[in-house]
Amino acid sequence: MVKLNNKGQALVEYLLIIAVISVIVVSVVKLFGGYLQDSMTKSSCALIDKEYVEGDKPGEGYCK
Repeated sequence: MVKLNNKGQALVEYLLIIAVISVIVVSVVKLFGGYLQDSMTKSSCALIDKEYVEGDKPGEGYCK
């Protein structure tokens, strides 16, 4: 009887899973990136006692 080596198959499956998860994470960050940037800017404005000014698009807010 011949034994088959399945280690390569498992490696390919793990790589495919990691690739799919990476695509999902990049898509979510691209979709919500501006909102995340705005929330970080709001927090930093509060820390330095400045007023947060909203931008026209998500991610364009700044401290004044």
